Amino acid sequence: MRSYKVDGKPVTLEPDETRLDLAKIYPADFRKGAVGERWADVETTIESDADKSGRIYYMNDWYGELHVNEACIAKNLSGPCQGFNVLRIPLRKGANTIRLRTRSGIASWTCSLAHDGVKRPGEADCTVDFTKAEGRIRPLLHSSGFGPMICSCPQETIDLLRSMNLTAARTHDWALINPNERVCDYFHLFPLMQLDATNPGNYHFGPTDYLLKRTREETGLDIFFRLGTSIEHSGEKIHFNSLIPDDFDKVAEIFAGTVRHYNRGWANGFGWNIKYWEIWNEPDGYNNMWCLPDGDGAAPGPERAAKDAKRRDLFARFYVTCLKRLKSEFGDSIKVGGPALCTMNDDYFTALLAACRKAGVAPDFISWHCYGSHLDDILDGIARARRLCDDHGFKNCELVINEWHYMGFSFSELWSTDPAVQERCWTGPAAHNGTDSAAFTLSALARFQSSALDQAYFYGCAHKGDWGFMDARRNLNKAYYALKAFGEIVKGYPRLGEVKTTGSLTTLVAKSADGARTTLLVADYRGLPGDITLAAKGLPAGRPQVRVLDHTRDLAPVEARLSGDRIVLPKLDDESASFLLIW
Repeated sequence: MRSYKVDGKPVTLEPDETRLDLAKIYPADFRKGAVGERWADVETTIESDADKSGRIYYMNDWYGELHVNEACIAKNLSGPCQGFNVLRIPLRKGANTIRLRTRSGIASWTCSLAHDGVKRPGEADCTVDFTKAEGRIRPLLHSSGFGPMICSCPQETIDLLRSMNLTAARTHDWALINPNERVCDYFHLFPLMQLDATNPGNYHFGPTDYLLKRTREETGLDIFFRLGTSIEHSGEKIHFNSLIPDDFDKVAEIFAGTVRHYNRGWANGFGWNIKYWEIWNEPDGYNNMWCLPDGDGAAPGPERAAKDAKRRDLFARFYVTCLKRLKSEFGDSIKVGGPALCTMNDDYFTALLAACRKAGVAPDFISWHCYGSHLDDILDGIARARRLCDDHGFKNCELVINEWHYMGFSFSELWSTDPAVQERCWTGPAAHNGTDSAAFTLSALARFQSSALDQAYFYGCAHKGDWGFMDARRNLNKAYYALKAFGEIVKGYPRLGEVKTTGSLTTLVAKSADGARTTLLVADYRGLPGDITLAAKGLPAGRPQVRVLDHTRDLAPVEARLSGDRIVLPKLDDESASFLLIW
């Protein structure tokens, strides 16, 4: 059990509890729907054997402060996120008092503090079994939103895309990264809504044809086509492309024309047999994707709740309409689903699947997004999604996470102009595309392989920038090297062995098709300082080639120490690190 002091009074969590619920401790001070002004001090004590740095894992609902002993070391701590955030803290020898000052959030008032454990000398961090390789690597779990662009996309960039050995590309937001080109979004493909959607002369396919042709031929990527619109961050009440369509049947007909063009040669089209077609994106978001003419509401409350219910009902009608129209013409030659919810939103999916069941139509897949820093939350969402589909009678419905990315900071922090916040978000090992991000990415890719998930699409789509694989000066980031490393596994090692998580470590074993070669991925996400010691069962013969991805090295060769059944991988320090071993 974990013990705290809340405003000086002892509080103990039960073994199955991970968070303090301050709303239960101070019910009179918690007002649901509003940010509270009441602060609470939550304390815990950490013993250290020396003066050194450590890591504290914290969770809080709204922006708070962290104090270590007498010093405030962080203000404006990020608010709601998936799982724990992490912060490096100075520790002195002996007892250290850690105090989190926190106030209530809009929907809850919870917080938690945890600290790294201690590894005993010589103890193995985990055991790896090399004796089994009975599964198959599933390449569609290594996909993304990256593809070529119409302009400013030299051969060097095409080569980089190919080097990650991604399997498929999702077309969402491609209209935003191809400036001055009308691509992919339905109002670009069919610009004049008053015209006849059954007339091929009323469509404008040319730029999208060129873009998809480049994608298929130059990068070898399959297409996952998002039907609908790119995101529109235009404010609360100013919307153009993201308004809820007036005529659902008309839009469904435009979607059918699009499928017909690319799969059946209609309107001087192609016979590409694109398999996956997704209806819309993030209809559960606010003021940017599925918008009411007067806005979706600025803050939680009765007005927004009523608008939420209206928007959800309208989208269920739209989804069923489009699903029926596409399946009636194309049947099982395509797979249709969606709608790429912002999160694994159980309530929204429950209503949507119930509407499908009532209408007598089955989605081929459901899709949602994951942005966060807590891997268990993602895997828990996959399990919940499988249960929801099965409970509604859709046991063959596939599961797709078609946007995911490490996110250790809130959006307000990522967008901040404060130099100190920018420094924290964009530089160093814990940065948005730093070493933590790389280890998180490799851990997720490995764990997806042993989950119920069918496809996964790393976000984003632009090559450069915050969500790209290189910065504005074309320097490759750590996320690129993580994707490249896993691409090597997908390309050369189709036989899947053991996937295992032990503490901060995720390991994946895979073998070549003929069994002659073996690879081991070891991703240490926010782990303990010191070398990583693995106990091996059925250790392959010979000495492996080892490469490391950490905050100073990008898949650089290193030497592992082998002794009996032990493999020791050298870490520079206590930062995240990932290793790829090949025998």
